[in-house]
Amino acid sequence: MLRLRLIAAVCLLLCAPLRAAEKNRWVLDLTLDGNRLEGFPLAWSESQVNLLARDGRLWTFPPTKASDFHKTTNPFRGYSAAEMRSRLSGELGKNFEISGTGHYLVAHPPGQRDYWSQRFEDLYRSFVHYFSVRGFRMLSPEFPLTAIVFRNQGDFLRYSQAEGTRVGGNVLGYYSLVSNRIVLFDQGGGASASDWQENAATIVHEAAHQTAFNTGIHARFAEQPRWLVEGLGTMFEARGVWDSSRYRSRPDRFNRGRLQQFQQYAPRRPPNSLAEFVSSDRPFNADINAGYAQAWALSFFLAETRPRQYCDYLARVAKRPDFQSYPPPERLADFTAVFGPDLKMLEVHFLKFMAELK
Repeated sequence: MLRLRLIAAVCLLLCAPLRAAEKNRWVLDLTLDGNRLEGFPLAWSESQVNLLARDGRLWTFPPTKASDFHKTTNPFRGYSAAEMRSRLSGELGKNFEISGTGHYLVAHPPGQRDYWSQRFEDLYRSFVHYFSVRGFRMLSPEFPLTAIVFRNQGDFLRYSQAEGTRVGGNVLGYYSLVSNRIVLFDQGGGASASDWQENAATIVHEAAHQTAFNTGIHARFAEQPRWLVEGLGTMFEARGVWDSSRYRSRPDRFNRGRLQQFQQYAPRRPPNSLAEFVSSDRPFNADINAGYAQAWALSFFLAETRPRQYCDYLARVAKRPDFQSYPPPERLADFTAVFGPDLKMLEVHFLKFMAELK
């Protein structure tokens, strides 16, 4: 009965899909596992509710878990930076300081004030500049962008496990679609300029993911092709992309590690396999290093040689409906709708482009 009451309440209160009524979103106040929660229901059924909380976290739960629910009179909005800072401080305790900039709040070990947040802010601005000059109409983040930097790997792994995120010993950090946070640990053991390169690749990659999913480059709740997401993340690892004001040549935009991986993979790459790569995540399961290398290579090729089409394709994929599968035929149709149906010729141009990079 409780489950049906919650679903009935949501169905009656929600008048239109989220993207058609973003300006009129409302707040559902409820108790979940003994904790009070405010959020907007994105999707619901008799077995599951997806609720977007005011801190940006996605809560997924069966209706039977919720109680004491009602619609408030306030429109849905993300917490302000001050509200988010207070909540982070209460959650993480005295072992962290919290530094803030225009878009970022970063919780980090004491004594490193503003070192982390300013670096994240600079990356955000570089990301926005990269796509703005290419004509992409970006959205402003709805929530303060949040990152947590742990002092060491042990604390990082314990937090990740408590959050329900499985990470291996070789994972240095990640962006969570569920919490909308970046979580990492300080590989350099400090916050000096010389330590930056120890942390840079992880920070840049995950910050690119977070910014993309919060500015409309990717849709956070819609299935996105893995090659497209990881290709963008690996593109931004190159200093000529994330720091283009100082590094302006095309070679500066090469991700040297991924370029080398792709060159090693190219001789055994199956011919005429572009269609499969853009329409399925399976290549990542077969060979993850080759998957990442080809994701970088294809993304870099498209961004360098067809920047307008690349942005159009990102925008098209970002309009996918929330919480629905993205089967291979639809993925392929979206790709060819933007880049044309002759994938064999596109593949020829792609491989020739990559072969000429030195």
